[in-house]
Amino acid sequence: METVGFIGSYDKTDLIIYVAKVLTTVGKKVLVIDNTITQKAKYIVPVINPTKAYVTEFEGIDVSVGFSNFEEIRKFLGIPEGKDFEYDYCLIDVDSNENFETFHVDNSKRNYFVTSFDLYSLKRGLEIINDFKEPVKLTKILYSKDILKEEDDYLNYVSLGSKAIWNEDYRVYIPFDNGDQSVIFENQRVSKIGIRKLSNLFKDSLYYIALDILGEDKESEVKRAFKILEKEV
Repeated sequence: METVGFIGSYDKTDLIIYVAKVLTTVGKKVLVIDNTITQKAKYIVPVINPTKAYVTEFEGIDVSVGFSNFEEIRKFLGIPEGKDFEYDYCLIDVDSNENFETFHVDNSKRNYFVTSFDLYSLKRGLEIINDFKEPVKLTKILYSKDILKEEDDYLNYVSLGSKAIWNEDYRVYIPFDNGDQSVIFENQRVSKIGIRKLSNLFKDSLYYIALDILGEDKESEVKRAFKILEKEV
């Protein structure tokens, strides 16, 4: 199982679930772990009998809420000690240094720093990073209205001296809102994950994140997955 960290104080839950949907459509088995303070997944992912901590299935994705580490999830799922998880990918939503350490996110295949450019998201997000014991390589996922180079330059400036080692060869911009939020809210109300009505910019962002996780050699499979998802009502 390969882990992928999504780090920061900005709301990442919907983004992670939509990325997971692309990965499952490619044919991968995916576990999403919401170990954030707000535990938003508890409210937007349908579950029949919610408890303090649980794993539930949602459109082919397993979603974990309320666990502090992998061993607790392993016990809940009844996986014998020493036996590996049967997932291909685990996407972990992290908003604290404690969560980063207990889920060993520093050993992840990829780590993304997700933020908008409001000062709270930026400063709180960098505060989380600076609590890490060691520097961490991070790829930026930037929510932006205008997608300005000046915004990225500002992030580089305020993160000087931090423990972030930025991937300067690759970053993802996500439109702050081209009607996508309304589509996501509508999907939440009917308990579905649909991409057909999302803006092309948002879908492009999902495409590039999925491709970055899977690898460039999987491009044809990712394209095929999007064709399938586009047809779903």
